[in-house]
Amino acid sequence: MSTTVDMLNLILLVILVFIVLLGLVAVLLIVKMKKKDKPNPEEEIKIQSKEENTNLISRTGKAINSIYKFMEFDEITDNMIARKNRKQYVMVIQCKGINYDLLSEDEKNAVESGFIEFLNSLRFPIQLYVQTRTLNLNNILNDYEKKIVNINDDIIKINSQIEMARARGNNEVVERLLFEKHRKENILEYGESIEDYTQQISQSKNILQQKTYIVLSYFTEEFGDVSKYSKEEVNDIAFTELYTRAQTLIRALASAEVSGKVLDSEELAELLYVAYNRDSSEKYTLRDAINSEYDRLYSTARDILQEKKNRIERQIEEDAARLASRSIIRADEITREERQKRVKQRALEMIDDYKDELTDQMYVDAQNQVKNVNVDEVLNDRPKKRRIVRKNV
Repeated sequence: MSTTVDMLNLILLVILVFIVLLGLVAVLLIVKMKKKDKPNPEEEIKIQSKEENTNLISRTGKAINSIYKFMEFDEITDNMIARKNRKQYVMVIQCKGINYDLLSEDEKNAVESGFIEFLNSLRFPIQLYVQTRTLNLNNILNDYEKKIVNINDDIIKINSQIEMARARGNNEVVERLLFEKHRKENILEYGESIEDYTQQISQSKNILQQKTYIVLSYFTEEFGDVSKYSKEEVNDIAFTELYTRAQTLIRALASAEVSGKVLDSEELAELLYVAYNRDSSEKYTLRDAINSEYDRLYSTARDILQEKKNRIERQIEEDAARLASRSIIRADEITREERQKRVKQRALEMIDDYKDELTDQMYVDAQNQVKNVNVDEVLNDRPKKRRIVRKNV
């Protein structure tokens, strides 16, 4: 009986030990699973920073692609943007539409039909990109300023010509030049008023313009394996395909009264420049950066001595033109005085020929008149010949 009890106690002890061991194993497994599910804090920070670099969170909490990821590119070449290690090439078409609200009902229906045909003709994916810019009128103001300077120069030249014509006594030329001068002065006044008005408009920052673009993409995978082609050959293949697609789109857009043109490399650079520098692009344009030669390794300021030299050269040109005009007038006066002397001398000789037929008093009076008279006034007062105009009967 005691042996049986001992055996039962031993079996219970073994069962108890087995249960304890199972509990320990279960606890170890649970702890291990929790450690496996819990991420490493350093790895979590890296993941979050990577997501912050590639994605943005909207107000609704939805992740959106970063603009930097969308706008990244390798280079601009042959009117194309190369992206993703030259696996993708992009060509951009700038569109210029019409005012739809000003059209009649028939014209609106025609435009809508044309746009439907454009959508039905698409055989490849496209993207629409709208860029809003502040209206920049600096180039227009520079053109107006140059034209005003040219008109001022023309007026100065006309004034010199008027002085010369008056010195010669040519009234017809003087009247014609005065009419031309009056016309130039009216144009100058009108141009200055336009320049002032444009200057006032350019000072306003509320004038915006929207530009619409169609973005075409071509992936080298569409052509096949391009590893055996050179870089220039891949560019030519992509350009041929994209340009063909662009011309197809431009012709299709024309049916909807929308004109389009392919942006060249400089215009593509400006497009990306404005996209990357929305605030500073209004004050400092891409053309300003190119003219300043910021892409050069060494940048130098303008030569002050050269500026002074150019200013002196301009002053010399103005003084030389003024001196030439006065010299011509003076030479004309000397020629006129010499001509008057010769005319008077010849007149006195002719009076001497008729001396025998004149009385002494008449001879003396005639000589005095010749000596004291102004030849130009006498010649200008002579009667003009009448022109006989015959009318066809």
